Amino acid sequence: MLNVTETFLPDINQYIEILKEAWDKKWITNNGSLVVTLEEQLKKYLGVKHLLFTTNGTIVLQMALKSLKAAADSEIITTPFSYVATTNAILWEGLQPVFVDINAIDYTIDVTKIEAAITPKTVAILATHVYGNPCDVKAIDIIAKKYNLKVIYDAAHTFAATYEQKHILQFGDIATCSFHATKVFHTVEGGCITTNDDAIAKDLYLMRQFGHIGDAYYSVGINAKNSEFHAAMGICNLLHLEEILDARQKITALYDSLFSTINISKPIGLVGTQTNYSYYIVRFSDEQVLTKVKKSLENNTINTRRYFYPSLNTLPMLKNHQHCPISEEISKAVLALPLSASTTETDVYKVFEIIKQELC
Repeated sequence: MLNVTETFLPDINQYIEILKEAWDKKWITNNGSLVVTLEEQLKKYLGVKHLLFTTNGTIVLQMALKSLKAAADSEIITTPFSYVATTNAILWEGLQPVFVDINAIDYTIDVTKIEAAITPKTVAILATHVYGNPCDVKAIDIIAKKYNLKVIYDAAHTFAATYEQKHILQFGDIATCSFHATKVFHTVEGGCITTNDDAIAKDLYLMRQFGHIGDAYYSVGINAKNSEFHAAMGICNLLHLEEILDARQKITALYDSLFSTINISKPIGLVGTQTNYSYYIVRFSDEQVLTKVKKSLENNTINTRRYFYPSLNTLPMLKNHQHCPISEEISKAVLALPLSASTTETDVYKVFEIIKQELC
């Protein structure tokens, strides 16, 4: 089976050598030396002032929203085109998602529609960078300042991506990222939350560890700490990041070259973006064509993913269903094709020929 993604694993002896530091100390959790080392390395690489390594990329969304200290039923402007964790986090914190449709170019939140969605109950904008392509961060920043709103970015797809030569996690009041095993950079399970605001960073630090330091209790908190085993994988994989990105870029370029010969489209990022080649997405004319192509690929032992599907404004647990026609249409027509550091040119040609046969 050719999977839509394949986890990058370093040499096991390299991993064990790094992990040995924690093993010898018998200190494997509660902010051990490897966690501290990984956080320092990531802060330097990303150019952010504060970064916390956490258990996953969902809990950091909850922490970010909790840091707003917003009243129950406050509104969060967000995108319907994201993984369900984005909306789940808003609902989990007792807040109300207000969906703003996406643009049809890069599939991020349509900044021209944000202001019309702002009400006196709006406290923040939670937007998602999609497939390694950032939102229009400049326009969002202008709107947020005009209405005194906080900005949170779900950057789960964009580790190592940049906009105008700045790493994406530098933007917004808070940014979050996933280090799940399927991501470009991973720690098996894990995530991080970043900010350049000292006060927010202090709140987040306490939240991550039950709200206390030693016997001194300061706030409500949760257990979002990660282990030395996960940090060791992160330290190891960071050493291989450039080769991972290079391999993914080459496969992306081959896909682009082949698909340029047939009538198929893909999202296009903002000018000034350097993507991280996290996913290779193709958009078909409609859901019927997508379903046919997906089935044909499955019959040839090729696994793909409908990502993102469905449009989050249609989730059954929502009280009010807001219409987002562009997101609803695109979510039914996009498919993630196999892409990882181990994807081969032979794999790409096989995928392309099957899709070409179905479309031509």
